[in-house]
Amino acid sequence: MSPWTALLDEVQIRFGVSAADGIQLLGQAALVARPFDPAMPLIVVPEPGTMPKPPLPGRQAHAASPCAMLRALYPADHPVHRLGDDDRPTTVGQVTDDELAASTYFLPALDPLDNMASPYALPWLVARLRAPDGCPWDREQDHLSLRKFLLEETYEVYDALEQGSTPSLAEELGDLLLQIVLHAQYAAEDGVFDMSDVQREVVSKIVRRHPHVFGDAIANSAAEVIRNWEQIKAGERAARSNGSAESVPQDDRPTMPAAFAGLSRSLPALAYAQEMQERAASLGYDWPSAQDVLAKVEEESAEITAATNADERREEFGDLLLVLVNLGRKLDIDSEAALRQASAKFAARFAHVERLATQREVQLRDLSFDELDELWKEAKVAAR
Repeated sequence: MSPWTALLDEVQIRFGVSAADGIQLLGQAALVARPFDPAMPLIVVPEPGTMPKPPLPGRQAHAASPCAMLRALYPADHPVHRLGDDDRPTTVGQVTDDELAASTYFLPALDPLDNMASPYALPWLVARLRAPDGCPWDREQDHLSLRKFLLEETYEVYDALEQGSTPSLAEELGDLLLQIVLHAQYAAEDGVFDMSDVQREVVSKIVRRHPHVFGDAIANSAAEVIRNWEQIKAGERAARSNGSAESVPQDDRPTMPAAFAGLSRSLPALAYAQEMQERAASLGYDWPSAQDVLAKVEEESAEITAATNADERREEFGDLLLVLVNLGRKLDIDSEAALRQASAKFAARFAHVERLATQREVQLRDLSFDELDELWKEAKVAAR
């Protein structure tokens, strides 16, 4: 009898777990490097003297040791049973790396509600909420009713990104991921696609658009990567346009050029303008330098001054905004982020102005513009 057969027999006899239902078997050093799901039983065998393995992407923040990985995925009180000898029951929170390296252990499967760190946990949770005995509110939702929540969660992630890698960013990313899984669940219920299709589509697309990483193309700069990316996207759009009408979304904007196909009309106006201009620049239509764009800013400003009615002023103001977005792009500035930052700075300074007015027992509405401007200047000095 092979040692593996003996292990599986012991697990079946002692814990009633059959190999036919699925059992994961990993060396203790492989816990940090291989994907495994706590929803399935796990046997961990010792690997004395084994060199550390590269951590698994997606779990590398917890890859300091095999035990650290177990504690990231299992509750601290989850049982860990020693095999091949008298059982010395311990828990995930108590077992040590030295013990894992010395003996073989068995970890029972987690119940779905406890398996929170698994990539399968969220799809299971969403399906449970949508079940006939699930949540009445969740059962009533559809793709359209959740659109506003998708936007809200996206902007909350956008705001959290200002602070960098923080626990709050993890929470906001989770809220956004929930929206994605919900829409995949609705499609699965309609028999169209599920999360495996979502993952396959995005992975195949990214591999296809990085031939300098996964193929023999060469890209020695970010600019070359962007140029290749846009050329590949243009080829994909052309291929779709030659496909069946059923598989090609029809754009109801007849003036939209092929280069801008797929641009979401729901994007904020600044982000929409910047993406549109980046696509045009990738095809060679671009100002030679930022100085040329500044000259265009002056030209558009003069045209606003020369406008004779509200419609003309509105049109010329839009032209000026478009050129300013182009200037930001030439300076490697995200226009949306820059305006948000400027708005936050304005709000902070105005709050200081309000505090100054309160300290001096005056009402802002009673002050002249010059008096308000003096308070504003004081707020600027305080901010520095």
